[in-house]
Amino acid sequence: MTSAPARGGTEQDYSPDPRRWRALSVTLAAGFMTLLDVSIVSVALPSIQQGLDTDPAGVQWVVSGYALTFGLALVPAGRLGDAYGRRRMFLIALTAFVVFSALCGAAPTIELLVIARLLQGLAAGALAPQNSGLIQSLFRGAERGRAFGFFGATVGISTAAGPIVGGLLLAAFGEPDGWRWIFYVNVPIGVLAVVLAARLLPKGRPGDRADIDWVGAGLLGGAVLALLLPLVQAESGGVGRLWWLFPVGAALAAAFIWWERREVRREAEPLFDIRLVTETSGYAPGALLGLVYFTGFAGVWIVFAQFFQAGLGYTPLQSGLSVTAFAVGSAGSSVVAGRLVERVGRRLTVFGLSLVAVGIAGTAAILFVAPGDLAGFLAAPALLVGGIGGGFVISPNITMTLRNVPVRMAGSGGGALQTGQRVGAAIGTATVAGVFYGVLGGSGGSYRAAIAGALGVSVLTTLIALGVGVWDRRNEKLRTAGVGAPDPDAPDTRGVGVSADDDTPHHVSHD
Repeated sequence: MTSAPARGGTEQDYSPDPRRWRALSVTLAAGFMTLLDVSIVSVALPSIQQGLDTDPAGVQWVVSGYALTFGLALVPAGRLGDAYGRRRMFLIALTAFVVFSALCGAAPTIELLVIARLLQGLAAGALAPQNSGLIQSLFRGAERGRAFGFFGATVGISTAAGPIVGGLLLAAFGEPDGWRWIFYVNVPIGVLAVVLAARLLPKGRPGDRADIDWVGAGLLGGAVLALLLPLVQAESGGVGRLWWLFPVGAALAAAFIWWERREVRREAEPLFDIRLVTETSGYAPGALLGLVYFTGFAGVWIVFAQFFQAGLGYTPLQSGLSVTAFAVGSAGSSVVAGRLVERVGRRLTVFGLSLVAVGIAGTAAILFVAPGDLAGFLAAPALLVGGIGGGFVISPNITMTLRNVPVRMAGSGGGALQTGQRVGAAIGTATVAGVFYGVLGGSGGSYRAAIAGALGVSVLTTLIALGVGVWDRRNEKLRTAGVGAPDPDAPDTRGVGVSADDDTPHHVSHD
């Protein structure tokens, strides 16, 4: 006998919520705030350093501390949402994010600001997997692709728009305390989002089993911490100083995998069901593609800011506006991609990755030769091409990675996917920025050579992600032809199945 399709829920039990699109708009607004805070602070670091009279090492923790706790929270929070209800976790995390944002804005010292940022990142990481989990439960079929299209647009725009919004706020409120409004602006928006979320998000029912794998959470948290801490401290010599944490992290990751397999054999509830990686169609290649793509994608915004501001003398606002074309292109193509992904499949991300590689390579070439006062203007067409490609990558990849994940595991599955993206972003930020500063020091202070070298690393990682996409596209063709793995739109007769009545994953027998 076989199971029902291993997709995000049971179709016969699904009844569309008439408020689902309004609920989605609220969750995306909240997600936009949390993701915006990853990049918005970068342009305000000089202002924070001046306003709190601190050193560069202290102010760097304002950025790296947020990224660190964000990554630590994703999988455990996703599992808590699966077990106790995503609406409940969403409201708790969003409320905490608003409170800690206010504390960040009011912080009188750098030490209190860093503590508030650590807690703010923890709340943001707890919120993020609830977004993808709610999309899994609220939408089905082509509608889910559209919803993930809007989600992908949110991810792409928030990352690219951070420097622009930060520059606008600093220009509006000035020095030395303009940076405080980068955090204060979250408060009224967040309070409104909490009120609307409480009204619009469906209550649903929590998982049938609410026991939490705390051992797995500890092992995974230790592994993520050991891998991320040297990377987020790379600018202050963290990789050279803390290199020994990498083998520790690898050992903890191996122990985590062993423990989770043990939990599955015992028929206990694991923190993260490893069968999602080994036996769920599309999850492993999608997670790998996301990790590699974010390795090249995340770090470029820091080097763009350094190039335009330190190299060309642009203001923070001018620097942010110089990369607006990427955000515009990403916003438009993400929405279009959400409508196409069910028909086009992995070809969409292959096409998108090709555009990203061309766009970033073109930007590197233009910035290497363009006059300083025209550099941002002349690079806009190439950045637009890259942004359009980026929109065809993020949202379709999320859709195809999570499409066969059972709804009751959507939080932990989405959290693990985003953890890979955060790890990739940390690796990429350290690598791309490291190449930028390395070339800058070795070329006699040539910012043109530095930006070209850094963007070259981004192109290389994008091409690696393209190779992963082409490989998965080949497997997708085999699935469609009925060879090897099953068609994602046909019943999945292997691996993690979903029973017809309770959406509970189980091994499938072949009688």
